[in-house]
Amino acid sequence: MVSVEDAVIAKVRKEGRIFEVLVDCEKALELRAGKEVDINELLASEMVFKDARKGLVAADLKTVFGTEDPREIAAEIIKKGDVQLTAEYRRKLQENKRKQIVSKISRYAIDTRTKKPVPEKRVELAMEEAKVHVDPFKGVEEQIKTVIESLRPILPISTEEITLRCIFPPEFAAKAYGVVERLGTIKKNLWLADGSWEVYVQFPAGMQDNFYNQVNSLTQGKVDVRIER
Repeated sequence: MVSVEDAVIAKVRKEGRIFEVLVDCEKALELRAGKEVDINELLASEMVFKDARKGLVAADLKTVFGTEDPREIAAEIIKKGDVQLTAEYRRKLQENKRKQIVSKISRYAIDTRTKKPVPEKRVELAMEEAKVHVDPFKGVEEQIKTVIESLRPILPISTEEITLRCIFPPEFAAKAYGVVERLGTIKKNLWLADGSWEVYVQFPAGMQDNFYNQVNSLTQGKVDVRIER
């Protein structure tokens, strides 16, 4: 059981009234996300309040929730209501989201000067220099375009896609299909008379080196790869 001092408020509005419980922030959010959590561990108190800060206890729980069991009521409040976040947990969410954005930019974007992927450290430094704000509650896809626009005055990057034409020798053709399909979008493919596999695959330009490394490793360098213009 979490201490009252370390707990945050989870609350829900039901039938025009507010109901609150004191909970462990991280465990409550894990329960909300569908993970199995011992409800006894996340509760700071088995009381259900109408105002937790003032210590005012809620009444008529069975009428509203169909039960007086504080554990069942707390689970419903957490799953259907709002959970207050601690400053520490908010920072943790923001840092995790920042890392996801950095990783995605590094994987998908290229430096327009070198035509090479941008290292994660370079992206991180550019985001710091541009004073990019990351919203911990918005998805990566929602923010990525704005972040890239903020970085362009500092870091000349592009998120363009490229198409490669690859010809895999007969002895590697069957295995190559799964690898290529995982790495990009197959736009066109055909089997040649000698058993070779010709495929046109499209993916973000920043993933080009990774693609080359994987198909060369698979074929011992015997794959023929060309950029389609």
